Amino acid sequence: MDYKNDIEYRKETLKKLLYHIQDSEDLIIKALYDDFKKPEFEAVLTETHYVISELKETIKKIHKWAKRKRVFPSILNFPSVDYIYKEPYGNVLIISPWNYPFQLALCPLVAAVAAGNKVVLKPSELTPHTSKIIARIIKKLFMLIMSK
Repeated sequence: MDYKNDIEYRKETLKKLLYHIQDSEDLIIKALYDDFKKPEFEAVLTETHYVISELKETIKKIHKWAKRKRVFPSILNFPSVDYIYKEPYGNVLIISPWNYPFQLALCPLVAAVAAGNKVVLKPSELTPHTSKIIARIIKKLFMLIMSK
């Protein structure tokens, strides 16, 4: 099975990620408080809700975004029918900053996974509690995928 080109596999992975984030939301909020003393309302508004919304929109639109797109052919290729096929880059490195550690780590991860890429995620060392919860979520997700 070619996982990088299987849209359903990507969509299911994103759904599982969404479930694990929603399930761990209280722990994420606590980790953000431990790292920054960020109030719960601000943590939800700027971090968890933002990522959850991004995941829901990506899950909803992934098929549309991955579809081939017909484009107007060049006169040099007349008569022809031309398309743009969307393919993954391959490997993606995400180095997240410290100021919005959860959002700025997970939103690029969502986009990279939706595009079919393999991801190496490096959370900020300045936010150890949030980095630990991100690692825990990713580990849970990875173990769940590998068990199938």
